[in-house]
Amino acid sequence: MSILSMTAVELAAAIKKHEVTVKEAVEAVLDNIEKKEDTYHCYVTIDREGALKQAEEIQKKIDDGTLSGPLVGVPVAIKDNMCTEGLLTTCSSKILYNFVPTFTSEAVLNLQKAGAVILGKTNMDEFAMGSTTETSAYGVTRNPWNPEHVPGGSSGGSAAAVAAEECFYALGSDTGGSIRQPASFCGVVGLKPTYGTVSRYGLIAYGSSLDQIGPLCKDVTDCATILEAIASHDSKDSTSVERLDTDLTSALVEDVKGMKIGIPRDYFGEGLNPEVKEAVLRAAEVLKEKGAIVEEFDLSLVEYAIPTYYTIAAAEASSNLERFDGIKYGYRTEEYQGLHNMYKKSRSEGFGAEVKRRIMLGSFVLSSGYYDAYYLKALRVKALIKKAFDEAFAKYDVILGPVAPTTAPKIGESLSDPIQMYLGDIYTISINLAGLPGLSIPCGRDSKGLPIGMQLIGDCFKEKNLIRAAYTYEKARGAFVRKEEN
Repeated sequence: MSILSMTAVELAAAIKKHEVTVKEAVEAVLDNIEKKEDTYHCYVTIDREGALKQAEEIQKKIDDGTLSGPLVGVPVAIKDNMCTEGLLTTCSSKILYNFVPTFTSEAVLNLQKAGAVILGKTNMDEFAMGSTTETSAYGVTRNPWNPEHVPGGSSGGSAAAVAAEECFYALGSDTGGSIRQPASFCGVVGLKPTYGTVSRYGLIAYGSSLDQIGPLCKDVTDCATILEAIASHDSKDSTSVERLDTDLTSALVEDVKGMKIGIPRDYFGEGLNPEVKEAVLRAAEVLKEKGAIVEEFDLSLVEYAIPTYYTIAAAEASSNLERFDGIKYGYRTEEYQGLHNMYKKSRSEGFGAEVKRRIMLGSFVLSSGYYDAYYLKALRVKALIKKAFDEAFAKYDVILGPVAPTTAPKIGESLSDPIQMYLGDIYTISINLAGLPGLSIPCGRDSKGLPIGMQLIGDCFKEKNLIRAAYTYEKARGAFVRKEEN
């Protein structure tokens, strides 16, 4: 088995057995980045020198027995909206083109404690606003399954890097599907944990009540292991939850006998690609054969999820992005008259079109006279969506459905029609509104050979149910491998 084809857990085991050195693993992946990056453009920043230095230090700690664990020595890529001390963090925006943080986000620190080697920062939709990784100020990321197609977004760089073997796993963030949808489009596993499970400290905020950090990786075992490493209570994040049940690897059991799985009829109506529908229902059938009780039910309020999400997320974004004004750090316009003009010009020149669109939308729904009509109403609907899920989870352990209505669109198709791009989030955003965990796992390919993802949704703090169901399905499905380009 070549180094690059290993999963993160397999590589760590090989490193601990001294079959592979950390340096060999890092060099193998850096050489692959060099070979493929011109095609896929997964990264904004590659820290070659830093990664080799980390490899040396970690190897010493492994050799003297001070560092051991299931992820030790494994190279990882970090989405470019998580602060990393001394390493450029841009959110793929011009406005942060020169921002080098003086601290590291908690989730990344947890990985460093586990002995991870940070390779660099992955490309994303600017400030995580987008579903295609085309809104980045640093160019478009391409899908490793077919470079003419998008990798999804906003964690498209992270998902594509895992699929192209330009890292062994990556961190992404999910505000409305930004881990699960690119995982589906790139044929990898992605997990958005329950809100509050992973600290948001050091994550540059988009929608603070919705954002959550999670892993993108090659298989379910990696997924459980990585989430176990990054989940922690953090007093620096007021929304962080103290959990005692984060031994997620204990759920890697091939057994779904008696597990109740609900399939919402609302997720299989108009707008769903027939090939996606067929692949997801076929995957549900596999779980049924393994002993799960699978039945259809009505999940209400699905049609209201998109307007609710885009009202709340845009409102929070307009507040969160007020701090980028060209004063303390980031981009500042060269020519201006007076302070107000400097703010205006710096922000106009520094932000891209999609970010400006959402700031304006958010400012509008928060403005006097519209606050009650839009924002408060959206918060009330959010509570109703949570209630609908609570009722569903009184009957079911897991809810199963598609991740996205289609497979990865071609580059350029989505940006020309933003409304269509927003509608593509219909199956993922409710999970963020309700704070629930959601997992995407590959379950087939369409006629063009592009991956299709199945989404498993759990009740709050019930990630173990998702891991158990996904692991059982994965074992039954067998390997899901991308044919390497010539």
